[in-house]
Amino acid sequence: MAAEIVNPRSDSKTHDTADAAGLSSPDEPFDPAFALHRGGKMAVQATVPIRDKDDLSLAYTPGVAKVCSAIAENPELVHDYTWKSQVVAVVTDGTAVLGLGDIGPEASLPVMEGKAILFKQFGGVDAVPIALATTDADEIVDTVVRLAPSFGGVNLEDISAPRCFEIERKLQERLDIPVFHDDQHGTAVVTLAALRNAAKLSGRTLGDLRAVISGAGAAGVAIAKFLLEAGIGDVAVADRKGIVSGDRTDLTDVKRELAEITNRAGITGSLETALAGADVFIGVSGGTVPEPAVASMAPGAFVFAMANPNPEVHPDVAHKYAAVVATGRSDYPNQINNVLAFPGIFAGALQVRASRITEGMKIAAANALADVVGDELAADYVIPSPFDERVAPAVTAAVAAAARAEGVARR
Repeated sequence: MAAEIVNPRSDSKTHDTADAAGLSSPDEPFDPAFALHRGGKMAVQATVPIRDKDDLSLAYTPGVAKVCSAIAENPELVHDYTWKSQVVAVVTDGTAVLGLGDIGPEASLPVMEGKAILFKQFGGVDAVPIALATTDADEIVDTVVRLAPSFGGVNLEDISAPRCFEIERKLQERLDIPVFHDDQHGTAVVTLAALRNAAKLSGRTLGDLRAVISGAGAAGVAIAKFLLEAGIGDVAVADRKGIVSGDRTDLTDVKRELAEITNRAGITGSLETALAGADVFIGVSGGTVPEPAVASMAPGAFVFAMANPNPEVHPDVAHKYAAVVATGRSDYPNQINNVLAFPGIFAGALQVRASRITEGMKIAAANALADVVGDELAADYVIPSPFDERVAPAVTAAVAAAARAEGVARR
């Protein structure tokens, strides 16, 4: 007989079916992560009271019919009289979840719920997790397009490369609401903000820097393109087989395009070769960089080793040679955390009913994020904390202003 447990959210008894299915059951008293996740991390909550028959008649029938008819006559009213203008769909297929990889849609849900509550906590934006039982790019696109009338924006999450590039592009072509793959662009925005401040601290500009990126997946490709858009001097990208360069015959279409726009220095060979004399290392690969390669970088270099939980370069090693060190971890200074970007970016886009998120809006977000640091700039503080209450308002305002300036705002 399965043991009975109490669901802390509903205070009602539920049955633990894991034992009945012959599976092991998490021992919650000894693992707070499982205890916290029991019943999920989010719920739907009404924003209007239903206390009596008058409230019911306004919130539902017959009062709701007036609002429906008005929207039918003027579809733009949907932004004013439904949640559409303030809610984002967080969409995944579960193929590239955190450091876990392809674990499927059901197993991805705890992460998608987490993303949704971060939207609310840090940006005041409501979000709904949607895990899809398909990995076919066109099926994902068609599904999201059909769901889109209910949402003001789409945040693509944890979809593996190279399909993520195709899915984002096709959705942007077919929808007139913001579509944003956070694994790409959120990472790129926060990286640029930290790099701008690191350069400022050392008396240099982005144009003075040569960067090397380890990892040619979603984040690596997006960071490379974004840094070029922002004016970096040069950037080379390495995958498992070495530097992505035009002389290689094994490149995918995405990497072939990357080879055409990066690596102006014409470096070939390994990551270690490219690091010699480089000003910046950016790690989004999960590999390990030998210490001699880090030591070969230019004096006053920056090491942004962002793999979790094990950075490509351990901070203790990086500090021997680098002027500024950043990681993806919360237990070291200068955490490159996407939560610094995506809540404010979507809040700003939704605020002005933007039809899309442009490069200019992303650069505005990075600049606003960098500016939050202000006069407190130091080697161990080139990027603010996610809990700095100035972050989301600054990013939101900058993104909204950029959307208006670029002509994609509709209010």
